[in-house]
Amino acid sequence: MCLLFSYVSECTPKRIVLLGKTGSGKSHLASTILGPDVFTSYHCAKSGTQKVQAETKCVNGRSVTLIDTPGFFDTERPEEQLKPEIVRCTTECAPGPHVFLIVLKVDRFTHQEQDVITKIREYFSDDALNYSVVVFTHGDDLQEGMTIEEFVSQNKNLSDLVKRCGGRCHVFDNKHWNNNQHNDYRNNQFQLEALLQTIDTMVMENNGSFYTNDFLQYVEDRILAGTATGALLGALFGVLALVKAVMKLVKNPSQILKVIKSLPGASAAAPAVVARHSTTN
Repeated sequence: MCLLFSYVSECTPKRIVLLGKTGSGKSHLASTILGPDVFTSYHCAKSGTQKVQAETKCVNGRSVTLIDTPGFFDTERPEEQLKPEIVRCTTECAPGPHVFLIVLKVDRFTHQEQDVITKIREYFSDDALNYSVVVFTHGDDLQEGMTIEEFVSQNKNLSDLVKRCGGRCHVFDNKHWNNNQHNDYRNNQFQLEALLQTIDTMVMENNGSFYTNDFLQYVEDRILAGTATGALLGALFGVLALVKAVMKLVKNPSQILKVIKSLPGASAAAPAVVARHSTTN
C-alpha cells in the first residue's frame, strides 16, 4: 500500500474523523467537542447519524474540522448504502485526517467492538492506527476513582488496541460531566483540553503530517484544481459501480490510477497523476 504523509502548517484546521458503530456516542461526542448547536441533527433513535457531516470551529484556541460519520460498521445497515457515505467522508477529509477518533463506550469489549477495529484497518489500513486516539464515552460508568487507563488495562484486547494507537486514550461523559465542578478528571472540559493536547503532540511526533493515501491525494488535487465538481463528484457519489471501485481503492490505493482513467472528466489529468505516482514508488 502506497501511503503519502504530507506536512501541514499550524494555521490549517486539524481534521478529525469520528469512527465507531451506532450507539457508541459519536454524535454526542461531536457536540461536546464543537458545542451543542454546531451539528445539524440527522439522527433517529434506530440508526444514529445518517449522513457524513463536517463542521469547522475554533476550540480552545485551535481551528478544528470535525467529520461525524454514519455507523459505518453496523451489521443492520446494508454495505451498499454505506459505501457512498464512506466515499463522501473521504472527500470531506481530503487530503487526509490528522486524527481518527475511535469511539467506544465504557463497557465490555466484545466481538462487535473488535469487528469495528478490524473494519477500520480494512478500510484505512493498519497505518491509520498511528493516527488514532481511542475515545471512550459513558465515562460515568467507570468505578469511582478509576481512570480510563486502569479500565483499559483490565481487558487484553482493549489494551492491545490502545497500545497500537500509541497509548492514546481519553474518556468523556456526554450526560453527567458537562459541568462537573467537583472532580477535574470527570469533567468534559478537562478531558477536551487533554484530548486536544494529545492530538497536538501526535501531529508533532508525526512531523506535522496527516494520514493520506493516493485516493485522498487525488481528490485533494482535483479540489485544488477546481475540477472536483460536476461529473467527477457526480460519479463519485452517484454511480454504484464506481463507488464499488472506489471502496476497493480505500483498501488498495495502488490501483487508483486504473479508476482515475475511467472517471468522467478525469482522463486528461491522469498522465500527471501517473507521473507523480511513479516518482513516489
